[in-house]
Amino acid sequence: MPLEMQAVPCLSDNYAYLVHDPETGRTAVVDVPEVAPVQAALAERGWKLTDILVTHHHDDHIQGVDALRAATGARVWGAAADAHRLPALDHSLCEGDSVTLGNARATVIDVPGHTIGHIAFHFPDSRLAFTADSLMALGCGRLFEGTADQMWDSLSKFMALPDDTLICSGHDYSKGNAAFALSVDPDNPDLHARIAQMDEDRAADRPMAVVPLGVEKATNPFLRAGLDYLKDRHGMPGEEDRLVFARLRGLKDTF
Repeated sequence: MPLEMQAVPCLSDNYAYLVHDPETGRTAVVDVPEVAPVQAALAERGWKLTDILVTHHHDDHIQGVDALRAATGARVWGAAADAHRLPALDHSLCEGDSVTLGNARATVIDVPGHTIGHIAFHFPDSRLAFTADSLMALGCGRLFEGTADQMWDSLSKFMALPDDTLICSGHDYSKGNAAFALSVDPDNPDLHARIAQMDEDRAADRPMAVVPLGVEKATNPFLRAGLDYLKDRHGMPGEEDRLVFARLRGLKDTF
């Protein structure tokens, strides 16, 4: 039985995610930007929190972890490489490790770039990937600590997942990301169709940070850095994919 998932808006543009195993009743939250919205969503669903999964050390993803753990007794999972700057971990994780949530199992993916110790959680049987500030809706995280090469390698790991994987990212930056995507890939019909759909989704209050990977591949310029026509458009014919990505990331930084 697949996991149930609920996106929980937090702060001004963050998302936490509740993930529930209906067979065992175990429930995890991915990142805790703030406590009250997560507790309200749990109460609305009648779910009991058992696990807290942490993607990276930035305050807007972890500042509610200790209070939520104190309130629920949930165990905390996070990157071993970042343990020195995360809330105290019950389980330290490296790439390829597994996180168990009842009868479900997630694989840990090491995705440096935005930060050095950033990890993602992929539940293959439920087709869910929690990517936080690595792969984002129509974008990717700013390179605060890592390099463009590291981020390209991280994005390449996501591109290897099945297209029907639901990418659940950490923020709603969709308006700004869409404007940038149009500036570098204006002739992409899939992008224009997606932006029109985004207007409908926003009006219907659907979570803007949750998108199928196949849609991202067709519209996210950072995932399209390997395409010949995009290389030609930016004066980089025949250039390495990672160098084209670095150019696009640099353009976004000053957009």
